[in-house]
Amino acid sequence: MAKKNAIISLGGSLIVPNGVDIRFLKKFKSLILKHLREYNFVIFTGGGKIAREYQKAGKEVGGISQTQMDWLGIWASILNAQLIKNIFKNEAYTEIITVPTKKIKWEKPLIIGAGWKPGWSTDFDAVKLAQINKIDKVINLSNIKYVYNKDPKKFKDAKKIEKICWPDFRRIIGYKWKPGLNAPFDPVAAELAEKSRIKVAIIGGENLIELDNCLKNNKFKGTLII
Repeated sequence: MAKKNAIISLGGSLIVPNGVDIRFLKKFKSLILKHLREYNFVIFTGGGKIAREYQKAGKEVGGISQTQMDWLGIWASILNAQLIKNIFKNEAYTEIITVPTKKIKWEKPLIIGAGWKPGWSTDFDAVKLAQINKIDKVINLSNIKYVYNKDPKKFKDAKKIEKICWPDFRRIIGYKWKPGLNAPFDPVAAELAEKSRIKVAIIGGENLIELDNCLKNNKFKGTLII
């Protein structure tokens, strides 16, 4: 039976919430290896907190431009990608991909991707790669468990959403992306996903059983955007 292909946009906040989360990485590695019999994976790593801290410092100390802030995020993403590639050893393709506009050659069951160029997030990279390679689903794994109808940190009556269409989702998150944006999914990536009819599953990485359920096509706790 032919293998299925899956793209995971892995939030940097899971890799390095404060320090490197070794416990999470061990569990994530174990789960991915378990599914390699039926899946090939592309895993895009975000810059997360590392990126935001460098961007904040650059802005406050040096007054750097938006393009320079983007590059800090890209290099933080590449650093995280290097770590993920190394922990999977021989299962992973030797090079980190940073250009999501090319056709994939599955020489290894795991491909690790990182930031591309200023103006684009790793969420966008994941969706772009899915579009080019005709993969209809992207899994967004981060510290966000659900999409809410409004910011749950500001509004106590915010309600979680288990399934939502792209137009409604985009109305909630807005239509512009900026470096260090902390949102369930990049608004520009959302626009491309809608146009390309790509589904995105938003899943919290705190409990990886939900990722396991999603990969098994079982019901999972999270938000499905269609």
